[in-house]
Amino acid sequence: MASVTSLSDSVQQRLASALSATLPEAADADPLLRRSDRADFQANGILALAKRAKANPRELATQVVAGVESGDVIKDIEVSGPGFLNITVSDRAITANLAARYADDTGRLGVPQAANPGTTVIDYAQPNVAKEMHVGHLRSAVIGDSVVQLLEFAGENVVRRHHIGDWGTQFGMLIQYLDEHPHELDHKDAQVTGEEAMSNLDRLYKAARRLFDSDEEFKTRARRRVVDLQAGEPKTLAMWQKFVDESKIYFFSVFEKLDMEVRDPDIVGESGYNDMLAETCRLLEESGVAVRSEGALCVFFDDVKGPDGNPVPLIVQKSDGGYGYAATDLSAIRDRVFNLKANTLLYVVDARQALHFRMVFETARRAGWLNEDVKAQQLAFGTVLGKDGKPFKTREGETVRLVDLLDEAIERASAVVREKAQDLSEQEIAERGGQVGIGAVKYADLSTSAIRDYKFDLDQMVSLNGDTSVYLQYAYARIQSILRKAGEVRPVAHAELELAEAERALGLHVDAFAETVREAAAEYAPHKLAAYLYQLASHYTSFYDKCPVLKAETPHLVENRLFLCDVTARTLHQGMSLLGIRTPEKL
Repeated sequence: MASVTSLSDSVQQRLASALSATLPEAADADPLLRRSDRADFQANGILALAKRAKANPRELATQVVAGVESGDVIKDIEVSGPGFLNITVSDRAITANLAARYADDTGRLGVPQAANPGTTVIDYAQPNVAKEMHVGHLRSAVIGDSVVQLLEFAGENVVRRHHIGDWGTQFGMLIQYLDEHPHELDHKDAQVTGEEAMSNLDRLYKAARRLFDSDEEFKTRARRRVVDLQAGEPKTLAMWQKFVDESKIYFFSVFEKLDMEVRDPDIVGESGYNDMLAETCRLLEESGVAVRSEGALCVFFDDVKGPDGNPVPLIVQKSDGGYGYAATDLSAIRDRVFNLKANTLLYVVDARQALHFRMVFETARRAGWLNEDVKAQQLAFGTVLGKDGKPFKTREGETVRLVDLLDEAIERASAVVREKAQDLSEQEIAERGGQVGIGAVKYADLSTSAIRDYKFDLDQMVSLNGDTSVYLQYAYARIQSILRKAGEVRPVAHAELELAEAERALGLHVDAFAETVREAAAEYAPHKLAAYLYQLASHYTSFYDKCPVLKAETPHLVENRLFLCDVTARTLHQGMSLLGIRTPEKL
């Protein structure tokens, strides 16, 4: 089905037509249409146009009103203040537009897809091999997954990349430690997989780190082991591969709990770019982008200085010949631009790495790998805080394990579902508890602008009141209950009916779904979609309180209100899906 023109676009078209007839030089002008509390829409761009044309704003606005085609879409339009236009759309237009969205059998609700999609590579969900995932890994995964859903829904070609930490000194350290302390990984440990295996590896890694930091001789042996790993020495490489394979089993189990799809071909860690590192350095040095400084290959920036006022370089290759993170990140850019043919590179990475990525992107621009046709952007995010406003830690001061946090969210949500459940079995309660708990964690993250820190408060997250996913999920489940109770009576749009105030508010908000998705995708801003969905659920609650559905006065009114219920439910379902959150049919 073709996309459905939203009411705001329809109004915009009529205003533009009237403007061009009144003021030909303003044919391409944007009347800056926005939603308003005083009317359905308000056009507030007349003032700027009048100033440009040296005309009286109110007189120009009056002339535009006289030229606007009304009737089918615009019910009323009036001049307000110094030259604003307050516009009210007709009830018929609201219902007809919603009916067109409802009739879209693709499930897209008439939302258009990009006519000329590009290719975006998005780097997100980047855990480390041989280390347990902790609360710090949550935001990259959740935000990245939602941006992927938004971009794909908008029609973009999306390539997912999970740049896991699977190379470097830590693996020489861990392999050497295990070689010297084989008794610490007994036969029983070797048989376990998933979370238990990762807990064992994490324990061994911490022991290896303590020895590395305190014993210079062990540090030397561990560094020699890194050289063996880089050279592909069979025994060392086999142990490394086992760590990677075990870690992936664990990663998949955590992402499955998070209700996220992470595919093995999309996991391209640091090791995936090893063969490109030397060439990346050669290209940078030959082009003059990077220079040798005290034996290291560096890129310098006039605006990046340390506390002493001296320039702080981006070190691409260390003086001992080893490669830093910059070499890997720059090689990844080359791969994504020239092999994957990306137009856009997105990095969902902690805001604390902003300087690193600014330097990497600038280096790639100087090298010609990024240009006007290929952009790179960090989608930086803030920190997860505890209720006390400090970085989220356990009582012992340790970083919170992600699986523990998710399990607690599911447990809390299951208690809420059990308390409210009327006809759910224990199996259904457990299933819904998982959907509600994981949804609560995701929504708390996504309903906040990514760059901001946010407090992790499970009590608030699983609340039935306020801006929570549980509130939205219960709104959806309530609608499904009404539709089931309707029995043989089906939802039918009746455009001839007048709409009550709560019906109009709900209908206008549903119609704004396409605009919201378009804006959220273009700005990589899931929080804008989350805000829209909360407002949608709030409008529905007001409608439900003020407009009887199954007990409406006439059969046509019952059908039309069922239609409003169903189109709202479909919009909630699709919108929540784009946030990676389930909408249970019963709660």
